[in-house]
Amino acid sequence: MEKLEKIISDLEAEYRRFDDLLTGLNHRQWELETRFYGWTIFDEAAHIAFFDHEALLAAENPRLFRQRSVRVMEIIRTASHWPEHFNAMLGEKHPSGLLENWRKCRKRLLTALSELGAGDRLPWYGPDLSVASFATARLMETWAHSQDVRDLLGKRRINGPELFHIARLGVSTFAWSFKIRGLTPPELIPRIELTAPSGETWAWGSPDACSRIWGTARDFCLVVTQRRNFRETGLNWQGPHVAEWLSIAQAFAGIPQNPPVPGKEYKDKPDKGQDQKP
Repeated sequence: MEKLEKIISDLEAEYRRFDDLLTGLNHRQWELETRFYGWTIFDEAAHIAFFDHEALLAAENPRLFRQRSVRVMEIIRTASHWPEHFNAMLGEKHPSGLLENWRKCRKRLLTALSELGAGDRLPWYGPDLSVASFATARLMETWAHSQDVRDLLGKRRINGPELFHIARLGVSTFAWSFKIRGLTPPELIPRIELTAPSGETWAWGSPDACSRIWGTARDFCLVVTQRRNFRETGLNWQGPHVAEWLSIAQAFAGIPQNPPVPGKEYKDKPDKGQDQKP
């Protein structure tokens, strides 16, 4: 249970960091467009609030969640601009109401997840997830969409051990990234060695693997959440299929999507002494 408690605690902390980033924005700032498909800051926050609402349904009323998921997946597959639909389903038009709604919802969600066992499974937009994976997915989404806002505002992020959950999710969705594109995944994942913000090394895969990825946990998480093109990070790689995976890596559910094209400039840089390559 300690592992699940840690994930939920880190999720709660990530919610607070995003909330702190949003609190105090003026009306004009809420309408600024991020680089994420032209979504506004309001759209980014509403996206997290909407899917936290759906996550709460998955935990409290799985049958209703599954009924609503049909419409949600229809929007994901066919709509060119998701916020137009999901914002309407959320029913909040003003930042103050959005934040109030989200704070209440996420508090209930955290409580609901805490009352479940780590091995219990919940429905989502793809295979059912264990509670631990479910909470990790919410942390990953919140981290990724808050990154869009930080990129726009030039707000520096100091990463911490919460990156481990996102990196591990990125590794566990190796095969998924291929399968949702109708591709046959390689049999073995590459050896992945990441430098954590603390300076320690997080590793997955066989030490003897001929395919390898190494670099910072920050860069890897930005790639698997499709917030950076892998060729514009400090990641290093070698071996067959590795560049192919990094070009399509997708740690989130839904339909296959693509990372940013190269050539974009970002204001958010690693903090001095944080996430540096060895």
